[in-house]
Amino acid sequence: MFGSSEEGARPARLDRDRGLVEAARRDPACFDALYRKYLAQVYSYAFYELRDHHAAEDATERVFMQALTGLPRFEERADSFIRAGGVGGAAVEIPVDASTFRVWLFRIARNVVANERRRDRRRPAAPLEHASGLAAADDTFESAAAREAGSAAWQAVARLPEDRRRAVVLRFVDEMSTAEIAEVLGRSEGAVRVLLHRALRSVAADLRERLS
Repeated sequence: MFGSSEEGARPARLDRDRGLVEAARRDPACFDALYRKYLAQVYSYAFYELRDHHAAEDATERVFMQALTGLPRFEERADSFIRAGGVGGAAVEIPVDASTFRVWLFRIARNVVANERRRDRRRPAAPLEHASGLAAADDTFESAAAREAGSAAWQAVARLPEDRRRAVVLRFVDEMSTAEIAEVLGRSEGAVRVLLHRALRSVAADLRERLS
């Protein structure tokens, strides 16, 4: 299951959290290690989506409660590729559905946030740039410009279409790879790269216009 899916396929990517997951399955008290590892990332994601600290805290707790109760049903699937015939007989590689604990956790987070939005769309929204302090000290935007420019950048991110904004947050706040983002959003890696490229072009254009 965790090697190649078929002869000639690329090697599978293993889940870095497998040991922690197995320990939590044996003893739910060990889930605390996974909770502490991903708490900040899940909270940051929830805050960027909901723009309200209390709503983000509530959503974060629901995410981890669902993850804890659903852990016995979580199934790790290798990130592998199967060779198949393509146009003109040329071999192509087809990705097999994959899942790591991190991807599974953020799929839960995506659903929880979506439900929260449906429940209350009238909650006052805090400026997105207020959350920039949640990112790491070497945050891409903050290290690239002065604080004012960083704040303006996150304002520009807030004005992006939802799919582009979500991809930016997962990439630059939660530091996910394009493969992980694709799995969370249910899109291809190519589609994620296009989303990120268009998002960053839009942000750059927005900054040029507003900071000129």
